Amino acid sequence: MNILVVIPARGGSKGIPRKNLRLLGGRPLLYYSIRNALNSSFTLDVFVSSEDDEILNAAQKFDVKTHKRNQNIANDRTTLDPVIYDCYVHAKSCEKREYDLIITMQPTSPLLQTKTLDSAIDKMINNTDIDTIIAAKDATHLSWRKENQIYIPNYKERVNRQYLTPEFTETGGFLITRSSVISKDTRIGENVDLVILKGGEKIDIDTYEDWNLCEYYLRKKHILFVVTGNNTVGLGHVYNTLLIANDILNHQITFLVDKKSELAFSVIKEKNYPVIMQKSKNILDDIKKIAPNIIINDRLDTNKEYVKELKSQDFKVINFEDLGSGCEYADSVINAIYPKKTTLPNHYFGQEYFILRDEFILSDVKIVNSEVKNILITFGGVDPNNYTEKVIRSICDFCNDKNIIITVIAGFGYSSYDSIISYKNVIIKRNISNISDYMLQADLIFTSAGRTVYEVASIGTPAIVMAQNEREMTHFFASVEYGFYNLGLGYEVSNEDILFEFISLVNSFEGRKHMSELMKKQDLKSGRKRVHKLIQDLIQD
Repeated sequence: MNILVVIPARGGSKGIPRKNLRLLGGRPLLYYSIRNALNSSFTLDVFVSSEDDEILNAAQKFDVKTHKRNQNIANDRTTLDPVIYDCYVHAKSCEKREYDLIITMQPTSPLLQTKTLDSAIDKMINNTDIDTIIAAKDATHLSWRKENQIYIPNYKERVNRQYLTPEFTETGGFLITRSSVISKDTRIGENVDLVILKGGEKIDIDTYEDWNLCEYYLRKKHILFVVTGNNTVGLGHVYNTLLIANDILNHQITFLVDKKSELAFSVIKEKNYPVIMQKSKNILDDIKKIAPNIIINDRLDTNKEYVKELKSQDFKVINFEDLGSGCEYADSVINAIYPKKTTLPNHYFGQEYFILRDEFILSDVKIVNSEVKNILITFGGVDPNNYTEKVIRSICDFCNDKNIIITVIAGFGYSSYDSIISYKNVIIKRNISNISDYMLQADLIFTSAGRTVYEVASIGTPAIVMAQNEREMTHFFASVEYGFYNLGLGYEVSNEDILFEFISLVNSFEGRKHMSELMKKQDLKSGRKRVHKLIQDLIQD
């Protein structure tokens, strides 16, 4: 088929003066409709019609043909029908061909996607009974009209929106019609179909507010969080990325979890974020299908092949907790729980980059009591080694003798409740949302060497640490320098040693005060702002 595209671009726009040449996202508004037409998978003859020489000159720089519009069809009262017909006649004469389809594309719909246009063209080609296809948007509402100075409802009954008769309004995205229909008075045949646009595609720029909204959509990026979280590695990576996502307001967010992270999938889905489970054998193939702008990896160490492939696709890459070979190729690496190990630029190490949850940022700090009355045991979202039961077994008799209350807070993935419910005078809390309150009330805390130690330190409650694995042993913050008593790998520590060290701290008021003071010296509450700024700087780069 021979297909003509006419882009009408008048120079005398009133609402936004010189609208068609104003820069939107760094390019003239006119550019976007031209780009969509030129990028079509169909061969289209593209003409810009205008009475304005400056607009015509700009159009020629974008490699399209032009039509100098007569002034008598370039005023405020002229409809598009004679404008499009006049250009249609001109194009037939210039190109020495007849056209089957004539498409009107207005510059005021800059966010239309080429694939939407091509889908409509394909539908016209394959459905000869359709005379005209028009881009439209859903306008179903409790609407009114004015007749003879009286307001009259357009509905028969006041019902919720989904029960109203659907109504649609045209957009300037496209109007496709057949040559058998077009005349100087009309472009619409008897059999009309609509393509209902959504999101940014449906915006027509008529006001400055519309313009600002388009600017927002053009700046909007698609950020993909690639995350791991299961009974082996825990859920710290999941909660960390959820915090980051909560602080990103102006961009599209998607989560992707690997095949072993069903637990992570459940947690993320519960928070109402879009989340996808890995489907391809290689997770890189899933990422390419999603086609984000920015990838945030929080899945332990990456290898160089993985990150280099991401970079070859022009993705920006931010990695968390990454000491693998891939970290050298990422745009930014944030390792809050590891000491500085490289001098590479854009690598950020240490506690000043830890991301605290809101409840810890807003929490009061601990005033250490001379007497220990409350013990809190919390070993993260999973506790794969069931240190919870080991600590209870070690200290329970002593606590009962001294009337010390033991509270256990178990996470989303903890599955060993049967091993602890038989202990007397132990309060068990499951997957609570205000753990900071319990940390503040506690006089001593047992925890692992993951992210929880930063949360504990932000409050300042003395804590005994037991690492879940060798990797946690590399987490520098869970040390005496920052106010923690670290027993090392918990599965190598005897019950007798746990009890001995516990009693030593219970009996040392000055020791516990010193631990709390060391914790409170750290500026942990500003870490989230620092990380957010690093991410925003990369997004806007």
